[in-house]
Amino acid sequence: MKLSKKTSVLKILQEYPEVNQIFKAYGLGCAKCLAANYEDLETVAKANNLDLNLLLKELNNLIQNN
Repeated sequence: MKLSKKTSVLKILQEYPEVNQIFKAYGLGCAKCLAANYEDLETVAKANNLDLNLLLKELNNLIQNN
């Protein structure tokens, strides 16, 4: 599965719990945040002033190499 900007944070964490290390590196507590139930990657990136393309690249690289 390749993640996109519209992929749900909850779905990502359920299917690929190892991505939490990337979220933590960005200072995100997605695994403990109730908003993960309804937010997608684009929303998280915008709300936290993150480069969405870089975040997607890092997440996709991690899940493809595991």
